Amino acid sequence: MAVQEAFGEKTKVRIKEPAKYQVIMLNDDFTTMDFVVSILVDIFKKDPAGAEQIMLHVHRNGRAVVGIYPYDVAVTKTEEAMQRAKSEGFPFRMLVVEA
Repeated sequence: MAVQEAFGEKTKVRIKEPAKYQVIMLNDDFTTMDFVVSILVDIFKKDPAGAEQIMLHVHRNGRAVVGIYPYDVAVTKTEEAMQRAKSEGFPFRMLVVEA
């Protein structure tokens, strides 16, 4: 018999869900629509039709949430997208904000 059972103690374990973060894509006048769609498909794993809808939302409204992730995932995906844009010469920008 465990010591805990002998004394009738109960221990509650509370597991806190990790905070979620939004990845927000910002519009600019130079990054091509095709590049934005490719980022959404390749990095954010959106289907091509969904990626095109998000890209158009960004184009028309100036920004859109492209995903909600734990912090590390949000930052990694954002950094990967920004690095790819930089290597292609685009001024593409994204933000990571707590949801």
